[in-house]
Amino acid sequence: MKKIFILTGEPSGDKLASKVISKLKNSRSDIEYLSVGGEHLNALGIKSLYDLKEITYLGFTRVLLNIFKLKSKINETVKEIIKFKPDILFSVDSPDFTLRVAKEVKKKVPSIKTIHFVAPQVWVWREYRVKQLKSFLDHVLLLFPFEKQYFDKEEIPSTVTGHPLLEKGEKNKIDISQIIKENKKIFSIFPGSRLSEINVLTPILIDFVKKMNEKYKELFFVFHSTTEHVQLIQNLLLKEGLKNCGAIGDEKIKSHILASSMFAVSKSGTISLEICKAKIPSIIIYKMGFINFFIIKMLVKVKFANLINIAANEEIIPELLQSNCNANNIFNTVNHLLNNKQHLENQITKTQSVISKFRTDKSTDIAASVVNLHLIGKSPIK
Repeated sequence: MKKIFILTGEPSGDKLASKVISKLKNSRSDIEYLSVGGEHLNALGIKSLYDLKEITYLGFTRVLLNIFKLKSKINETVKEIIKFKPDILFSVDSPDFTLRVAKEVKKKVPSIKTIHFVAPQVWVWREYRVKQLKSFLDHVLLLFPFEKQYFDKEEIPSTVTGHPLLEKGEKNKIDISQIIKENKKIFSIFPGSRLSEINVLTPILIDFVKKMNEKYKELFFVFHSTTEHVQLIQNLLLKEGLKNCGAIGDEKIKSHILASSMFAVSKSGTISLEICKAKIPSIIIYKMGFINFFIIKMLVKVKFANLINIAANEEIIPELLQSNCNANNIFNTVNHLLNNKQHLENQITKTQSVISKFRTDKSTDIAASVVNLHLIGKSPIK
């Protein structure tokens, strides 16, 4: 039996990892898996060493406040990986955690192949990190073509896969009439997958919904979250007495809800790609502590927070960040867009043009192939 250890650091990485590993599991039955993962890897029958929430920290100050706990978790994870004796350490996203673990593992057991999926966004900030990766990564899987130049420059083996979230998924018919009743129009809301994001953004979004209800009577608001946090959001909605709202955590149902939506308000992150893939108009919101925001503002090299806007070098999708992220601004922006059909159509047209450059429809196949080639001792084609 071959062995692969899958290392993630947050729900989005768990989701991406599961897409690749499901391909491997379909093609090979001689691989044993262990992970630091979440509900998606668990759904594939892959055990996790511990709960993801033990390492999911948001922002610099939270990391600093938990630095000793995080360091202890890194050491524990390294120890368990070495004990498992994998042929491959497959790390996904969350570089501040996963790459620290990969570096220590490679230092202690150089024979373990290290493959990292979702490169650190060196084109946004801290470009010097690329040089550091060369000493402990055997291969990097890249989501976007424009990233490759940074890794080629340092002669780090890399492969452009495209983004798995933009692949064409299987369309299973699901009846959502029991969730959305009275023929309401669906309005999707994405407050985040981390507890810290949910705690900050959900109260703002609830106030936004109240403002929307004053003007729009035919809407049903669906809050999308993880199964872990869906009950928390549902309780907050019930506490506020909002009857035209619900929370959903099931991935299959969430995708159908999104596809049936007339608009979406989303926290900044990879979820915006799924919204664009579904051709749903949207706006982006985000809010974090002042210190975290100040540090990031000093370091980043790009003007926008959203990937679509960064790639286009244009604010195609409106961004409401920090002090601009409040119920009044969200309502005014959404209200303006809903009453301007041309703006909505322009956004969809432009986002489709941008994501077409990221889409391969074979992303997970390419990623799985690279992992498999390393597993049998062959060098993947760059």
